[in-house]
Amino acid sequence: MHMADALLSPAVGGTMAAGAAGLIAYSARKVTAEMDERKAPLMGVMGAFVFAAQMINFTIPGTGSSGHLGGGMMLSILLGPYAAFLTIASVLVVQALVFADGGLLALGCNIVNLGLFPAFICYPLIYKRLAPAQASPRRVMAAALISSVIALQLGALGVVLVTILSGRSDLPFGTFALLMLPIHLPIGVVEGLATAAVVGFVQRARPEVLVAAAEGSRLGPSSLKRLLVGMTALAAMVAGVLSWFASTHPDGLEWSLFKATGSAELVAPAGGLHEELSRIQEQTAVMPDYALVEGEATDAEAPAATSGWKARAAGTSVAGLVGGAITLGLVTAIGLAVRALSRAGRGGTTSSGPAAGGP
Repeated sequence: MHMADALLSPAVGGTMAAGAAGLIAYSARKVTAEMDERKAPLMGVMGAFVFAAQMINFTIPGTGSSGHLGGGMMLSILLGPYAAFLTIASVLVVQALVFADGGLLALGCNIVNLGLFPAFICYPLIYKRLAPAQASPRRVMAAALISSVIALQLGALGVVLVTILSGRSDLPFGTFALLMLPIHLPIGVVEGLATAAVVGFVQRARPEVLVAAAEGSRLGPSSLKRLLVGMTALAAMVAGVLSWFASTHPDGLEWSLFKATGSAELVAPAGGLHEELSRIQEQTAVMPDYALVEGEATDAEAPAATSGWKARAAGTSVAGLVGGAITLGLVTAIGLAVRALSRAGRGGTTSSGPAAGGP
């Protein structure tokens, strides 16, 4: 559901970027109350895992389309809404700047659509009411499924609304909405099942993580080493191996655009802010489309020779592992910076007692 700049006017894109920046600042201020030396690496590892998971497009049978996980609900359940929003925003920034996945003008919209709805609407208003911190695995699965589907539907509707507000007359509201919402329904179901699986694993391994996220408290003295190592290994496997088998079908947004206009990619206006931001993105994106060589990962017509497949797989693996590592470092650094500000606000204490790390 990563939007391209061509869908937006500068006014709408700029307004959404300002709104996303305000939510980031608000989340950073709120998360200081729950930040300790364990939360920052957990944020980093989960950010790397979501980055990797978003690389895996899965085919939606009978449609010619594909989808991928958003990760917002998973992060909200495991980290709490404020840390989750900071983490998903960081993932999207890395994707846009390093891999040209989603436009720079559209970055604010993507952060809002993939972050705000799961973290600040579906998690507190739906998931927590259906599945409190100590809920049974069955309730966790039901709550994750329902909240993930609704979050993705809201995100898809958000894409439609900002596109209409941008004056795209070739995308009528009714037509675009009737394409976007149904195609994202099965994607939401898959996301809900994946979210329930990961949350269920964490619930069995370290249930205090879910309690701390639900209560907005610190994680306390319990060691998360085994959980962090396990999730890091899983993220590396997803990014380095499973990404080879991602579907080449257009994602739900591209499919909807093609059905509505006959083209999966709309042309951005020439000149002005669109062209300037595109130029900047071309300079920052060292691995566009998650490939070592431009066009490598997206060449669906490439020969099926073993050597060619291996070359494309190697490029995708490197991009996934590099992107995961960048995300891990960025999100962990943000968490540590927030923790430092939190400690400074408490008078600069450096003890290992409750003030520094425990509830």
